[in-house]
Amino acid sequence: MAATSKFWDKTADKYARLPITHEDDYQTKLKVTQGYLRPDMELLEFGCGTGGTAIAHAAHVSQIRAIDFSERMLEKARQRADEAGVTNVTFERADITTLPLPDQPYDMILGLSVLHLLKDPDTVIAKIYRMLAPGGYFVSSTACLGDTMGYFKVLAPIGRAVGLLPILKVMSTDEVIASIKRPGFEIAHRWKPGEDRALFVVARKPE
Repeated sequence: MAATSKFWDKTADKYARLPITHEDDYQTKLKVTQGYLRPDMELLEFGCGTGGTAIAHAAHVSQIRAIDFSERMLEKARQRADEAGVTNVTFERADITTLPLPDQPYDMILGLSVLHLLKDPDTVIAKIYRMLAPGGYFVSSTACLGDTMGYFKVLAPIGRAVGLLPILKVMSTDEVIASIKRPGFEIAHRWKPGEDRALFVVARKPE
């Protein structure tokens, strides 16, 4: 976690200033997700970054636990939550790969713009399945570089080695869907607004 945390700590200030790429897509994803939310829900978001999505969903649920392995990103998130008057989101430094299973399963887990940044997405998705209550949801948005930029399979390790890129998993849309289905998830919603856009999926754990 240390090396990856260092990369994102260094980019946190710049990341926080960047406008959201494809704002219309992002707003659609928020709206679709909120269609599944209930006031009594307990959520986990991993790879929460500077906290924008957790803050946007906070008014629709009971509690959100938002984690990231970059403390600098979390500082930005806490500041944004304070400014927005949001009190039901906790931000903490943690890694989904080593996070203990919860005493009470979550109703929804969010992993947005993060699966392609994991060394082993399949293992993480399987863990998410175990962390969810029956009938719970896993919501993800994933860059499928394998659809249009397969050459990144060669470039990504080089960029990682010289410190220019984080871990970057080059996956296709079909590979991401297969990984989500593998533990037993059912696909409740699937959307990819363009060949070069992220794949948005709402997956449900059967009851």
